[in-house]
Amino acid sequence: MTSNPSTVPRLDLESARDAATQLLKALGVDIDAPATANTPTRMVAAYAELLSPRPFTLTTFANDAVYDRLVTVRTIPFRSLCEHHMLPFRGAADVAYQPTDKIVGLSKLARLVEHTAQRPQVQERLTQQIATYLVENLTPAGVGVLLRAEHLCMTLRGAQAPGTETITTALRGTLRSDAALRDEFLQATRSRRR
Repeated sequence: MTSNPSTVPRLDLESARDAATQLLKALGVDIDAPATANTPTRMVAAYAELLSPRPFTLTTFANDAVYDRLVTVRTIPFRSLCEHHMLPFRGAADVAYQPTDKIVGLSKLARLVEHTAQRPQVQERLTQQIATYLVENLTPAGVGVLLRAEHLCMTLRGAQAPGTETITTALRGTLRSDAALRDEFLQATRSRRR
C-alpha cells in the first residue's frame, strides 16, 4: 500500500484557503460577492473532509470455529477523489476473504474501504490496495474485492456519460486459483440489491 491505514495526513487549512481563494479568482469567480465570500473556506472544509479518513486498525480474532468458507461483505459504500481531476467518484465495494487462522471484525472491512478511499485515488489502485492490505494483515487463503463506481470526472465533464459505472476486481490466493470459489464470489456480487 502507498500509505499505512493507521496514519492520517497533516492538513494546512490556512494555506489551502489562500490557494482556494487564488484558484477561484483565477477562474473568474467573484469571491467578494455576499454569496461567495466564504466559498474558499467552505471549499477547503469540503476537501479536508473528503481527504481525512478516521484512524484505522484492523481487529482480528482467532478462527476458533475453523470456518473455511467465504466471508463476504457486500455493498460497502465509499467515496473518493479522482487524482487526475480532484472530482469525486463514489460507489460500493464487495469484499470477501477465505479465513485461515484469523477472522476479522466485519465492520473493519467497511472501515478499511473507507480509509483507503479517502485520498486522491484511481479505482484500479484502490481495488488492489484493499486486497493487498487484507492479504498482508489477515493472511487469508484468498481475497476478492470488487468495486463499482460512478466517476463524476466522466459523467459531469469530458465524455459527459451519466449513468456509467466502472467495475474493477482484485482476486488473490484461492479466489484467483479456485474457479468454484471465484464463481461463488462473483455470483454473490451479482445478486446484490441496489
